Amino acid sequence: MTANGQQVGRSASILFGSETGNACDYAEEFGRISERLNFYTTVAKLNDVKPSSLAQFSFVVIIISTTGQGDVPLNARTFWKELLRKKLPLSCLQNVTFTTFGLGDSSYPKFNWAARKLHKRLLQLSANEFYPRGEANERHDEGLDASWVPWSTDLRYHLLRKFPLGEGFAPIPDNVLLEPKWLLATIPESARISDVGNNAHNDVQLSGKYAPINEQGLTQSSIGHALDSSTNEGPVQLDAVLQTNRRLTPESHWQDVRHLEFSSPETVRYGPGDVLSIQPQNALEDVQSMLKMMGWEDVADQQIAFAPTNQDTKGLSVPLQTAPFRNHSILTIRRLLTEFVDLTAIPRRSFFSLIAHFTNDPLHKERLLEFADTKYTDELYDYTTRPRRSVLEVLQEFDSVKIPSRWAATVFPELRGRQFSIASGGQLKHGPGSGSGTHFHLLVAIVKYKTVIKKIREGVCTRYLAGLSAGTKLQVTLQKGSLNFKKAEAKRPVVMIAPGTGVAPMRSLIWERYMLHLSHRPDTNASNGVMATHFGAVGETVLFYGCRNSEADHFFHEEWDALKEQMPLQVYTAFSRDQDEKIYVQDIIREQAALVYRLLYLSGGTAYVCGSSGRMPQAVRASLTDAFQKAGNMQANIAEEFLELLEKEGRYKQETW
Repeated sequence: MTANGQQVGRSASILFGSETGNACDYAEEFGRISERLNFYTTVAKLNDVKPSSLAQFSFVVIIISTTGQGDVPLNARTFWKELLRKKLPLSCLQNVTFTTFGLGDSSYPKFNWAARKLHKRLLQLSANEFYPRGEANERHDEGLDASWVPWSTDLRYHLLRKFPLGEGFAPIPDNVLLEPKWLLATIPESARISDVGNNAHNDVQLSGKYAPINEQGLTQSSIGHALDSSTNEGPVQLDAVLQTNRRLTPESHWQDVRHLEFSSPETVRYGPGDVLSIQPQNALEDVQSMLKMMGWEDVADQQIAFAPTNQDTKGLSVPLQTAPFRNHSILTIRRLLTEFVDLTAIPRRSFFSLIAHFTNDPLHKERLLEFADTKYTDELYDYTTRPRRSVLEVLQEFDSVKIPSRWAATVFPELRGRQFSIASGGQLKHGPGSGSGTHFHLLVAIVKYKTVIKKIREGVCTRYLAGLSAGTKLQVTLQKGSLNFKKAEAKRPVVMIAPGTGVAPMRSLIWERYMLHLSHRPDTNASNGVMATHFGAVGETVLFYGCRNSEADHFFHEEWDALKEQMPLQVYTAFSRDQDEKIYVQDIIREQAALVYRLLYLSGGTAYVCGSSGRMPQAVRASLTDAFQKAGNMQANIAEEFLELLEKEGRYKQETW
């Protein structure tokens, strides 16, 4: 028995690969389940461990999402590459006991691809599956929990059967508060840094029981060439200035869509499909409301740091658990609530379980524990997901909950950066003039809507962006996208299908192709010569664009009109609300069946689908198979097989959100 009451010899590693944070959330949730079963438990990103270290644990659970075109998330790619080494003996993981759970979106062709190929590779290397793998589908009516809850619940019972507790031991009851690896602690006055502002980024070196939280700059490197997506595996942080924040839609339109332009003094390369991540901030009124509710106003601006509660690894060869937000130095409760935790997030089941420990109201405690109980999944969905009720609103309703300030970073979900597809390419990367530096354009729909309970909801990041004025300085993160454009594809035709703001990466691609066309244009006025070089350097470029109204949200149409005179560009539009009968991009694709068939089937072109997830990707897919059947005189099964071949060859790519 250990000092914490855990049974000796029981250990678990819960690993995750996460792009948006869902897999991380589930890993932390199951980590708590494992701890309550008396396993010494570590929770870590896949990149933080070596495959060879997994054999020391009683069991390993890997929870991983799929990103892009069936890709492994960025924070799992180093681990994945380790597994793919050709010289690895096929028996190297024979002492590893594992299972996996995949998070995916069935609107993507390669649904849960990352989890499936990871699981298969672990089996190839002789790892032992001790429990059947699971998969969740974000498109399910009840979301990812529809599969996760029954899978994780049954896995808990399986663990009790496979690893029975010794005599005198029992699972830690739910009413016992588990202590996290880190808690917040006030820095003694003698160790504080002066002149702390909300945006202070001074480095600070702390010793003793406090964790140093130093700025971590990322080195710059070449990110690629024209038309190539970023070749840099890791994100690149850049200082940027907002140059333009312009609304494109009229005030009378139902949606506010912005064209934002950022400039950075750094000279970096990026390609179509790459993304810019923006770290938002919570609204000041929400932060003040939380401080007042929790009674933290008197300590809001005191300097704090993360203090480890227990770093005993029980003899296991594992890295120490790292403190949250370790890339920032000076921290206060106010700054934590403003920049690092998400007050507008929809709370997960584990949130209710945790805050139930911090109320003395028996009725509130009972109700919170009901929401934390898997038997009441429908009630939780109706209370949180359906009305999009936020963390802040839950605490306003359960006002007896008083969270100790040292628990603030543990209770609240992390405020993660939001990714936006870059909408600039070619000469737009450099802005006006020929000075150094790099420009980035974004096309952002401001999220604001009314829920079923008639409350206004706003996206935390788009609300933040909408309020920024030109000249604002901020840090952005450039990251490789998943569409994987290649310069070698330039000579081939492309068919781009992009409703709404999905046109952003397509605009980037069009301007890149235009730049390549200019670089190959001969110095001649002979139209035949120019046109021959046109099609020799850049293949036909076709955009199918859909929106509601030609006068409201037909983005960049002036550019298309000008570019059509300069390069082989064709644009086909669908305005769904400009006539009585709704017309969508899939309808226009069917009308242009001969063109689509010629470019994709006869000419070896590539199709890109970008925009909103949900029904659109399936509708577009169906329209493409219809076009192949109509123009190519194919049977339905042959048309579907051809589309699957396009996917396999990387000539059908989808990026939806």
